[in-house]
This record gives sequence, C-alpha cells and structure tokens, in this order.
Amino acid sequence: MTFRVGVIGGGQLARMMVPPAIELGIDIRVLAEAEGMSAAIAATGVGDYTDLETVRRFAETVDVVTFDHEHVPQSVLRALVEAGVAVHPGPDALQFAQDKLAMRERLGELGVPMPDWARVETPAELEEFLAGHGGRAVVKTARGGYDGKGVRVVESAAQAEDWFRALDEDGRGGALLVEELVEFRRELAQLVARRPSGDLTLWPVVESVQKNGVCAEVIAPAPGSAGRVAEMAARIGTTVAEELGVTGVLAVELFETTDERILVNELAMRPHNTGHWTIDGSTTSQFEQHLRAVLDLPLGATGHREPWSVMINILGGPADGDLDGPAARALADQPTAKLHLYGKGPRPGRKIGHVTVSGAELDAVVFDARAAAAFFDD
Repeated sequence: MTFRVGVIGGGQLARMMVPPAIELGIDIRVLAEAEGMSAAIAATGVGDYTDLETVRRFAETVDVVTFDHEHVPQSVLRALVEAGVAVHPGPDALQFAQDKLAMRERLGELGVPMPDWARVETPAELEEFLAGHGGRAVVKTARGGYDGKGVRVVESAAQAEDWFRALDEDGRGGALLVEELVEFRRELAQLVARRPSGDLTLWPVVESVQKNGVCAEVIAPAPGSAGRVAEMAARIGTTVAEELGVTGVLAVELFETTDERILVNELAMRPHNTGHWTIDGSTTSQFEQHLRAVLDLPLGATGHREPWSVMINILGGPADGDLDGPAARALADQPTAKLHLYGKGPRPGRKIGHVTVSGAELDAVVFDARAAAAFFDD
C-alpha cells in the first residue's frame, strides 16, 4: 500500500516535502493556489483553498490532508473532519495558529509564559495599555500576519488608527492584540513533532536572527542554550504540542529576555523557516518528520550530524533575475554549503532560497554560510 498525502498550498514548504516523500515511497499531492508556484513539481491541482468543494474533491484523492500554510478557513477544515477526512493538524489545534488572540487566551489558561498582553477593540483601550507599559507596545492584527506583516511598534493609538478603522468597516466586530514591548536578548525557536497517537520528538532549540521582520539566519543549536534554556524551551514546546493537540511539526517562536525569562512569541503548525537547517544538519529533517507524523508513522531521531549548523535565507535575489550564475559561484566558492532554491523569481524581500553549512567550529560555519549566501545579494 502506498500512503497518499495531500498538501494544501503550493509554496516552498510543500516543495521541500517532496524529496523525503519520494524516499519514503509516499505519493505526495499538492493543491496549489496558482500555476507555476514553488511546489509545481508536485502540484496535482490548482484551486481556491477557501472553497469547500474544491478542497473536498482534492481530499478524496489522498489519505491525509496537511498544509503548507495555516489559512484554510475553519469552516472548510471542520467540514472535512465531519466527512471523515484525516486532517493534521486538525481544526481544533489550527485555530490557535490562525488567531493570535485565541492563542494568547489558551496559552494563558495553560500557564505558558508569554509577554503581557490585552485584547483591544478601541483606541481608548490601546491608550490605556500604553499608559501602563511605558508608553510603547507591540500591536498585531489577530489574523493573517507573517514575516513582519500585521505587526507594529506603537507609541500612540493613532499609529494603529487604520487597523481600528478596518475593524469598524468590516462590520463583524473584532479586536487587535497588544503586547508589552519585550526587552529580549535574542529570539529562539523550539521545533516539535507529534503523532496522532501521541508520540513526540523535539529538535534542539535554535537561535534566529531577524532583519526587517523576516528570519535571516538560524544557528543550531542556539549558542549557550545547554541546560536551563534548552530545558525551558523543551518544556514549553511539549506543553503546547500536547495541550493544543498539535499533529505534525510545530514551531514555537520564543523570546529570551534580558531578565532571564523565556516567553512564547508566535506559533506555527507546519514546517517552519527556523527548521530548514534540519534538511542537511539533522538525522531527520522537519519535512520528513512532518510526513511521518501526519501519517502516524514512527518518528525519526532528531540529533545533529555535526556540532553546528547555520542556515542563511536568500532574500530578494539579484535585480537581473539571474540565479544560475550566483548559484554556480556559491557552490564553487563554498563546497561545504548546501544550496536550496525554491523556484521563485527574485523580488525585494522575498525568500527565494536558503544556504546551510554544518561543521565543528561555529565561527567557520557562520563565515562559510554567509559567504555562500552573499553571491545572491543584489
């Protein structure tokens, strides 16, 4: 029997599930949003993931449905589950990745450490929060934000006036999320994989470096994290995965604060940018593990192949659109680098690929990874 996995969304995450699917003998199928997307190599259909009939027809061709993103509406997800379709992660878990306010409320009930936060429906409520938190705070839209979108640091409610106006014009009510502006030493990420039967594995906690709200670099494991930091990150990741009933890969983005706290920033219930290093640096990549998990197959080991791995995102790319030349030069100059291009055209700020280097000396690994990625700079 051949397992059939259906992935909704045709981006680079779906694309990177293809090689491990081939290795495991899995028939992987992709419902892409448009022709020519990153995962076109596995796209068996193009359609609207918000349309129930489109998604239902796609689901009929596979054994389990999973995702490249978290934007499929709850109404569609729940209709699939009611029809007996295996959906991983399921709607009960995904709602907390889709709605930041719901996420904060649920994690608060579980006692998971987070920044101080509030639900604000009016400018006056935002001003009240600002007054109690030093006059500055982070405001987020409850749904839809990623890679720095839907996130603002504000000093007055007027700086979020357009978002409040959009809520009023929507006519369905709603609110924004406001959080304390955390003084953090660095950002971390804990990746977890969990099967429907409950088995769970974790990769070592990693450090991520953001530029303009977008993940630029990942160091695995996070330097200086052995002991307390790793234990706290693992405990938080395990609690979130088990208590929210997540199946597949979960990424818990964290702040390590200047006063020694470890706080949850965001959740992603799918393979995640901070886990791309696992393709080349771990015994089992996050993409193979995700496929194993959603099919309820035994999970693989998550140890390092080398003491250190560094992943650098290739953002934007050369203005002339030529990727072949930079790729050839990067591979020639840095033979230990592993290059992954996503089949996307260059565009300012766009993730078009990544480079990973692994080795025994962190400084050398960082240097080689940055040197390889630099060939793609505009």
